[in-house]
Amino acid sequence: MDNVITLMIILLVGLWPQLVMASDIVPPPLMLAKVYSKGIDVAQYYVSEKLDGVRAYWNGHQLLTRSGRPINAPAWFLSSLPKNPLDGELWAGRGQFSFVSGLVRRHHPNDADWMKVKYMVFDLPQMAVPFTERLWVLRTLVAQQANPQLKVLDQSKVSSEQELEKKLQMITAAGGEGLMLRRSQSLYQVARSDDLLKMKLSQDDEAEVVGYVAGEGKYRGALGALVVRTADGREFRLGTGFSDDERFSPPPLGAQVTFSYNGLTEHGLPRFARFVRVRPQE
Repeated sequence: MDNVITLMIILLVGLWPQLVMASDIVPPPLMLAKVYSKGIDVAQYYVSEKLDGVRAYWNGHQLLTRSGRPINAPAWFLSSLPKNPLDGELWAGRGQFSFVSGLVRRHHPNDADWMKVKYMVFDLPQMAVPFTERLWVLRTLVAQQANPQLKVLDQSKVSSEQELEKKLQMITAAGGEGLMLRRSQSLYQVARSDDLLKMKLSQDDEAEVVGYVAGEGKYRGALGALVVRTADGREFRLGTGFSDDERFSPPPLGAQVTFSYNGLTEHGLPRFARFVRVRPQE
């Protein structure tokens, strides 16, 4: 117990400046996804790859993370972005999440590193027309910018669940995370909606770190498990998926972590939940 108390005190002291700064941060108005379930009419949706990057909202003059923190991208990266608000993801290729999240956390941008990043945009959040029309305008707008760092995420249609599942298998086999589905006739909603769905071979979600369980044996004095709480109030432990470095330097209280799981238990908790990564301090 003493190890856990000491660990919590150290982490809270380190986190204090971030807690103070966070009071002035306002999250941007973003549309969030629900998890895909079989039985929907997939022909009503556009399908795109689920990118393993960092969500970024362009408000017309500044890039913001999902929680509202400014992203210190180089001036040349931002200079040719349009005045229209954009919703997209900073992406450097499959499997490069850690690289991009590290860039986002830096106060002083490195030009050489940012040259490897693309701003993959997928929506115009303040345009009140169906997604089909927003996508056409978005493609036209980006083509006019002639900015090699600015790309429209590829969107395509499928005609059946079988075709959708085949596409998921292909993307996953190539190292992708999964798929996103956007209903073609939907408006942009600042909420979690069935008009935007995510599809993966295994499910994932995010939760807040609210406590620690001390490790035993080789991990005595280190982390045994995180106690986490989801947005709907469910609390449970994450005890697997950590590297040794992560066990000896665990995420701070209040951090958002991503975990994967395989369905729910009879009590509604994630089954076989395992730690994936810490979401960047956005």
